[in-house]
Amino acid sequence: MQKFIIDLHVHTVLSACAEVEMIPPLIVQRAVALGVNAIAITDHNCVANVAAVLEAAQGSGLVVLPGMEVQSREEVHLLCLFDTLEQALAWDEQVACALPNLENDPDLFGAQYVVDATGEYLRTDERLLAASTSMSVEQIVAAVNNLGGLCLPAHVDRPSYSIFSNLGFIPPTLPIAGVEVSVNTTPADARVRFPQLNRYGIVVNGDAHRLNELVARTQIWVEQPAISELRLALAVREEEAQGRGVIVRNINSQNF
Repeated sequence: MQKFIIDLHVHTVLSACAEVEMIPPLIVQRAVALGVNAIAITDHNCVANVAAVLEAAQGSGLVVLPGMEVQSREEVHLLCLFDTLEQALAWDEQVACALPNLENDPDLFGAQYVVDATGEYLRTDERLLAASTSMSVEQIVAAVNNLGGLCLPAHVDRPSYSIFSNLGFIPPTLPIAGVEVSVNTTPADARVRFPQLNRYGIVVNGDAHRLNELVARTQIWVEQPAISELRLALAVREEEAQGRGVIVRNINSQNF
C-alpha cells in the first residue's frame, strides 16, 4: 500500500462562488506545495474545467480525479468522483438535462468561467449552475454508481446543503461508501453528533473556493488513488477494507 494525502473537494473559477485565483496552474501549484498527492475538481453541477486541470497537472506528480459537486432536488450537496474524464463527461450530460432552464446572474452570484490549462479565459457558462437539479439523492447516488463513480454526501455537519440538515438522516439503504465532513470538525466529533456516521468512512476536504482553503488533512492508504481503492479505504470493517484505510489528522495537527 502507498500513502496519499488527498483533498477531494476543490472548486475552480467555473463555480460562481470561487475566487478568480482558482485557475488550473495555481490550484496545482498550491496542492503540490501543501504536499497533497491527489485532488478532485468538483465544481457545482458542471465538469467543464476538469480537463484543463488534468492538463495543468501533467508532470507535477499530482493526481487529479474528475468530479462534480451536484445539488439534489432536496438541496443536498453530493461529491461525485470518477476515475476518467469520459465518465465525468457522461455524468455531466445527465446533470445538464436535470438542471432548470435558468440563466446565471453574475452580479448576484458571481461569474462562471471556463478556462484552459494556463488559466486563460475561454468562455462564460451562462447557465445557473448553483441550482438544484431535478434528481433526488437516491437517483444521483445510483446514477454515479452505475457510471463506476463514487458518491459522498458533502459537508454533512453543515447547517445547510447537507444530508442531515435537509433530510435529517442518511437513508439506510443508500449505497454510499462514506461521507465528507467540513474542516470545522473531526470525524470523531462528527460521529458523536451524528451517531449514524459510525456506519461510514469519513474524509475531511477543504471545499476550497480560495487557494488557502485547500487542506492536507486526509490520508489514504491504497494501492493507487483510484475510485475502487478509495471505496475500499472508506470501509469501516477491516475485513472489507482489505488493508486499505483512511486517517484524518486533527484540525491543529501538522503531521500525520
